[in-house]
Amino acid sequence: MSTNDDLSRLWIEAGGQRSIAAAQIANAYTGDVLPTEALHTPKKVTAAPGTSNLPPAALCLGREAELIEVRRILTSRHEGAITQSGTVHGLGGIGKSTLALHYAHRHRGDYALIWWINAASPDEIETSLTSLTQTLVPGWATTAERGALVAWAMQWLAWHPDWLLVFDNVENPDDLTPYTGALHQGHHLATSRRTTGWPDSASTLTLGNLEPDDATALLCRLVFKETSLAPRAQAEARVLAAELGYFPLAIKQAGAYLAQNRGISLDAYRRRLETKLAKSAHGTDSERTIARIWNVTLHALERIDPLAVEVLHTAAWLAPDDIPHSLLTALGTDPDDIAEAVGTLAAYSMVTDTGTTLSVHRLVQTVLRTPRNTDDTQSTRRLRGRDGAERAVLRRLTPLPGRDAPAEDQWDALTPHLVTLAATRPSEHHNTPLANAYETAAQRLHQQGHTARAVPLLEAVLAYCEQALGDTHLGTLNSRNNVASAYQAAGDLRRAVPLLEAALAQREQVLGDTHPDTLNSRNNLATAYQDAGDLDRAIPLLEAALAQCEQALGDTHPSTLVSRSNLASAYQAAGDLDRAIILLEVTLAQREQVLGDTHPDTLNSRNNLATAYQDAGDLDRAIILLEVTLAQREQALGDTHPDTLVSRNNLANAYQAAGDLDRAIPLHVATLAQREQALGDTHPETLNSRNNLATAYQDAGDLDRAIPLHVATLAQREQALGDTHPDTLASRNNLASAYQTAGDLDRAIPLQEVTLAQFQQALGDTHPNTLASRNNLASAYQAAGDLDRAIPLLEVTLAQCEQVLGDTHPHTLISRNNLANAYKAAGDLDRAIPLLEVTLAQFQQVLGDTHPHTLISRSSLAGAYQAAGDLDRAIPLHVATLAQREQALGDTHPDTLPTRHERAHLRGEAGETPRA
Repeated sequence: MSTNDDLSRLWIEAGGQRSIAAAQIANAYTGDVLPTEALHTPKKVTAAPGTSNLPPAALCLGREAELIEVRRILTSRHEGAITQSGTVHGLGGIGKSTLALHYAHRHRGDYALIWWINAASPDEIETSLTSLTQTLVPGWATTAERGALVAWAMQWLAWHPDWLLVFDNVENPDDLTPYTGALHQGHHLATSRRTTGWPDSASTLTLGNLEPDDATALLCRLVFKETSLAPRAQAEARVLAAELGYFPLAIKQAGAYLAQNRGISLDAYRRRLETKLAKSAHGTDSERTIARIWNVTLHALERIDPLAVEVLHTAAWLAPDDIPHSLLTALGTDPDDIAEAVGTLAAYSMVTDTGTTLSVHRLVQTVLRTPRNTDDTQSTRRLRGRDGAERAVLRRLTPLPGRDAPAEDQWDALTPHLVTLAATRPSEHHNTPLANAYETAAQRLHQQGHTARAVPLLEAVLAYCEQALGDTHLGTLNSRNNVASAYQAAGDLRRAVPLLEAALAQREQVLGDTHPDTLNSRNNLATAYQDAGDLDRAIPLLEAALAQCEQALGDTHPSTLVSRSNLASAYQAAGDLDRAIILLEVTLAQREQVLGDTHPDTLNSRNNLATAYQDAGDLDRAIILLEVTLAQREQALGDTHPDTLVSRNNLANAYQAAGDLDRAIPLHVATLAQREQALGDTHPETLNSRNNLATAYQDAGDLDRAIPLHVATLAQREQALGDTHPDTLASRNNLASAYQTAGDLDRAIPLQEVTLAQFQQALGDTHPNTLASRNNLASAYQAAGDLDRAIPLLEVTLAQCEQVLGDTHPHTLISRNNLANAYKAAGDLDRAIPLLEVTLAQFQQVLGDTHPHTLISRSSLAGAYQAAGDLDRAIPLHVATLAQREQALGDTHPDTLPTRHERAHLRGEAGETPRA
């Protein structure tokens, strides 16, 4: 063919059997593919409105942004692909097909025809196109050959506009070229797990996991339908959704299974997750389970690249994120071979590859770790992967040349992988070098303040000691004590207390009743009882431990002083501040004499005494002592030592309690910055500082800064400490309180309900924190005007506080005061006023006349007198409260200002002229 700018002189030639020639050709079919009578019909045939072969729409939550993006891509470029996200690290099940189906159903009115095409192979694509022809021209299609049906469909699509073809589950992007390259009158949308190989003309949308709230909502919808959920069920759904990695197919699989098997709780499903990933509900596609989908792909990868499967099985036993290529490169293996194997895995979306590190989705790891009785090959791979992971980590812990031990950065890099190996240890696994590595890594985590993270490591060490040394060997007893202490640090008191009880019994039997290790065990058990809120058992045990330490070790032995300090702490927790302060003052004097004025233990005593003064409302002495302690720690330990940061944090809290937010907030800000730098962003103490700063902003009325900081702290505590750790629950409670302060009761009340359920589950029904949470929920109900729920809850809380904590514990008095205020709000002054009068008298006796709680109680009683019209008693009480608040808290404390306003308002009611 030759061309010329003058189209009239264009010369076109064609030669050869059945050849054709034309100035422009869109699609040409020659020979016997189409019969003569069918050649012109595609142009004339029109599709009925709404023609499609779409399956029913699936439940699709949390994909609004992605649906909008698909629409934008298709309306601007006509071609698009929904692929696996590089941040998801999974294979099938991310919801690509569900999103495409949801898009197609949403936009049915925008297309003349929508056709769903199974696109796993060229043959399946052609089969789907033959069904299109059979739908549009059923009479002729019944006698036509397969090739003719495909060609007719292609002709129809070439002639008609405004259609959508959805190519689902494309294995090879090249399979679409005959269609995307020839058909331009409509939109092409493809779904695929392949992240590479797409032409430049196709925009790709990478699809990630669901957002946590959307995943939880989807799970609840599937399991409970439209049923209103109890807070505990909501909490369990949230935890299970997190364990499932917010992975859509896993959420749907779990939802269908649990909806069918109502006797299995969400928590039970979560605890046996590895056995559930291959199970489906009746009536669902048994092949569409996480385990089966991914196992099919593993078999395919086995044929393509066996080394890639071996690498994946090794990575399954390591921490899921940031696994170095070099860690997976065994001795004698070419690094390029490993890089190619990782590249293959990344192409099939089984891993995410940065070029130097890879990441694997946790559910993929769970599937690969779980034994499959029906597949010997996979079982062999699983065991070889475990062995390879252990050898890889131990090989990387080899000391560098010229060193006797691994460097700190070696431990830092490998500790996450050691934790994962320890958490997934096979039964009866005996590996002395690995157990030694576990123990060293656990010690380092403890020194860094991450004791809770060391739980799997210490459990593995204990299992090794029991197997190698026996149940009552001293090493085993020490290991058992360490595991229990780690449980306690993690807030898992249900496991810590029984283990500490067993450790104490064994040490008493093996070492005797007064051996120092036995005394330590007794002390540790008592502190666990205290953490669990069981002061009835904690205090007598601490008293006994102290007496034994004094007798066995002497009155001023360091262990005796520790025991005395712990007993004082228990008295303080029980609200017995008179005994606590006396004991803390004695302990401080003894430590100053025995250890010196600036010894770390002496400084600890000084700090503890200051917090007791603060609890007693004696902020003047508390602040002075905290300022002195901070200065001494700065001089003795340095400006960024963890103990110095504790002192700085406590001083900021004392300033905050005194209403001196101008000094409290800058000190909280500085402490947080120093903890972030010295300890890291997610260290528990850093999170404590972030939480304290948020509460200080809240006290200052700066909710725009307080609420985002509470939200961030809660998210970080959930990730670092777990969903039910006491600190996590405290953050959830504080966020709910901030929402309540902001008047957002729609968010505050559900969050308080969930928090209370979690406190009940984690700590028990009568733990002080549970009682405080129940009180807070009642307060939220009262703020919402729901006194029918608030008052019974406050009555229950008060009865439990009286039973558990005693009649005059500060928490009991606060509960009594809150109940009286609720009676007052309900107009029941006959019950409110006597209760407030009793409560005020008890506050004065227990905490003193000017303690902040006493002042609140006095203010509440004045308000009740005012509501009863008894201004003769109300006004003097308001005046006295104001004077005391001005003296105790300062003239501009947030609690002082409302009192001044109340006094002025009352004088107006009594006919007096308000004064500024």
